[in-house]
Amino acid sequence: MMKKIAVVEDEIYMREELCRMLEKAGYTPAALDSFQNAVETLTALSPDLVVLDLNLPGISGFQICRDLKQKTAIPVLVLTSRDQMQDELHALELGADEFLTKPCRRERLLARISNILKRFEGRTNLLEGADFLLDRTTYTIFIHNTSAVLPKNQGKLLEVLLRARDRTVTARELAMALWGTDEFIDENALQVNMTRLKKTMAGLGTVQKVETLRGQGYRLERGGQP
Repeated sequence: MMKKIAVVEDEIYMREELCRMLEKAGYTPAALDSFQNAVETLTALSPDLVVLDLNLPGISGFQICRDLKQKTAIPVLVLTSRDQMQDELHALELGADEFLTKPCRRERLLARISNILKRFEGRTNLLEGADFLLDRTTYTIFIHNTSAVLPKNQGKLLEVLLRARDRTVTARELAMALWGTDEFIDENALQVNMTRLKKTMAGLGTVQKVETLRGQGYRLERGGQP
């Protein structure tokens, strides 16, 4: 199966050239030409890699990199005309996996893309907790050299909580994840599923626990000490 690579570049000629190059190299390119909702678009596309420019109209590539990395495990290769060391360090601090400056030789770019894809083989399906990983396709949790498959509803809840990081997730968001609608929120059914998830995590000995914030929703503790 061909790897899908998203191209986030506002300069039309460069965007088209990158897409042609990627296609010739055996990849499936997906170009964005609108950037305000780039993170939502990229999350929905779920590419194997994002090639990201920093100088974009209306939004900074730094912001896209940070927000995307907070929500997903998709690798990011920054390709930009900005060649200051501070820009490279800042991008890497925000989670970028590679930083190249334009103009860049085709062979170098393709080699870096290939290396990143090899490093991340299979990891795009994994979400990281404080001391565990969750495979969001099978809801398998990997912890302390062992693994367990979570029931579907528990897996969905944990996935949403992990994607939110430190943010509090509302009952409405969780209802959408479980039942595909927020028109009617069955608070009791939600609480039952959340109680089961808490019990499962306690049984597995995870450092992080699910916190209930009365009247607000749920979130994962930041980790650290149990």
